[in-house]
Amino acid sequence: MTPYARRGVHGQTVETLARRVLSGEIPEGATLDMAALQSELDVSLTALRESLKVLAAKGMVDARQKRGTFVRPRSDWNLLDADVLRWQFSESSGTGADLALLRNLGEVRGIIEPAAVRLAAGRRTDEDLEALAAALTAMGEVSGANHAVEADLAFHRALLAATHNELLERMEMVIESGLAQRDQLVHSAPHSEDPVPSHRAVLDAVRDRDPDAAERAMRALLDQATRDLDKVSGPNAPEGADGSPEQKDGQAQ
Repeated sequence: MTPYARRGVHGQTVETLARRVLSGEIPEGATLDMAALQSELDVSLTALRESLKVLAAKGMVDARQKRGTFVRPRSDWNLLDADVLRWQFSESSGTGADLALLRNLGEVRGIIEPAAVRLAAGRRTDEDLEALAAALTAMGEVSGANHAVEADLAFHRALLAATHNELLERMEMVIESGLAQRDQLVHSAPHSEDPVPSHRAVLDAVRDRDPDAAERAMRALLDQATRDLDKVSGPNAPEGADGSPEQKDGQAQ
């Protein structure tokens, strides 16, 4: 799904409402006071309803006769939606909440990317290799954190594209949200490991059409991602969604 376009009054209204729901300012089960929101946000009732339709499509709100528009339980939200992920990171404090989410996303990456790279090793084209090599070259350039983030995203995007599986390619929307946030934390901090060698190992194995080597290289890359995140987050790991301490077991972060 294409991320929601954040433009104009409509876009600002969607962003404001989403962040209030995600932060708990408007809690699960709460019925929205449409008149109060319309007045506060200085938008028409039609514009407010259109904005809420965006959140309804993501499972965050619903409307019923006699009850009005209300916030649905978190279990109904489309948490893998790229916008919902982005809104959660923008609302987080930069400590436990977003780090726990990063670790959850890291586990998803640990499931998807090792399998994806095996497919890429068998299906890659010369064009795929060129895209991966270009991203790796950009990764090696010293141009600040934002440049490093974009290069890393380009590499992993090209890797998913090299699977030539339409559904796996769509997973970039999930992976990129967490990867971009992790990269911003890691590349803005001193003493993180050089990402180029681990990514080069992945590219070399894909170029050689060696799925076993590609998977090993990807798992090593994800282990490095774990170490980098742990250096930034410190020794006190955030709790998981179930309230138990997160395990640092080498899964992707």
